[in-house]
Amino acid sequence: MKLTLSQLARHLQGELVGDGDLPVTGISGYDSARPGDVTFVEDGRLLSKAEASQAVAIIVPLAVTGAAKPLVRVAHPRLAFAQALGLFARQPSPAPGVHPTAIVGRHCRLGERCRIGPYTVIGDAVELGDDVTIHAFVHLGEGVRVGAGTLLHSFVSVYHHVTLGQRVIVHSGTVIGGDGFGFVPVDQRYHKIPQIGTVLIGDDVEIGCNCAVDRATTDATVIGRGTKLDNLVQVGHNVQIGEDCVIAGQAGISGSCTIGNGVTIAGQVGIADHNQIGEGAVLAAQAGVIGDVPPGVMYSGYPARPHAEQMRVHAACRKLPEALVELRQLRARLDQLEALLGQRTDG
Repeated sequence: MKLTLSQLARHLQGELVGDGDLPVTGISGYDSARPGDVTFVEDGRLLSKAEASQAVAIIVPLAVTGAAKPLVRVAHPRLAFAQALGLFARQPSPAPGVHPTAIVGRHCRLGERCRIGPYTVIGDAVELGDDVTIHAFVHLGEGVRVGAGTLLHSFVSVYHHVTLGQRVIVHSGTVIGGDGFGFVPVDQRYHKIPQIGTVLIGDDVEIGCNCAVDRATTDATVIGRGTKLDNLVQVGHNVQIGEDCVIAGQAGISGSCTIGNGVTIAGQVGIADHNQIGEGAVLAAQAGVIGDVPPGVMYSGYPARPHAEQMRVHAACRKLPEALVELRQLRARLDQLEALLGQRTDG
């Protein structure tokens, strides 16, 4: 794709400083920029590095007014960089229509401009909105609803009667709507609890590779609008996740937890069942959450506690070897004093 710098600036709703007729042939970081690329900096202190690169122009914050190269001044340079990358992104996509090897069940409704890839299996009574793209080997169970503009990559499985919103992206290997982990122990045997609920995925959600989102025992497991899941995330049955949350890889959320809006869950966090995580809270990597977390705080460690408190615990633990030596010395002195006092008492 080729466009001019002025065209790029208009697309980014930015202010152009310099020659708008320069051709733009790519987008990259300043450390790998080639002639014709546009790069970006978030901080004016990095401007000299971008100026020294081969980039033809630089996307910069509004505070930057001049440089040795043409500029596109924007309020949010990283967002503008992402939008510019979108202009040059070329994602492989199935051909328009339904591939001859795909199987489409009875009473299905397919929207306009849908793309259904090879060996896809679509169950009965499935509804697809306009502009849905489904890659090869996807399975949609009976009664699934998929909103407009949603993209399902290869080998995604969506169980029966699950609903996906608009512009959802689901990456390969993910399973949505599998049974929740529910069993009743009686006489040393486990008896299955039927999982008859569903899963509701909001608009603009993105789910990474090899995630599992379990259906509810009753009612619905919910992932709110705009939330993003990394690879290898487990969402248990009846979990309620709010809007605009980010959940990093290998995190696990046990059943019936409630996650507020804007929560950040870092890698390998584990949350025990029936806990509530308040709006805007941050759970640091590998935190083990065994109780409720208030809104707007950062928790870390196992068991998870307020981050500042956890750091004090870590600092104290690092002093334990010296403290043990001092304790032994004090114990020895105490033994000597007790022996001396005993001698005086006997005398």
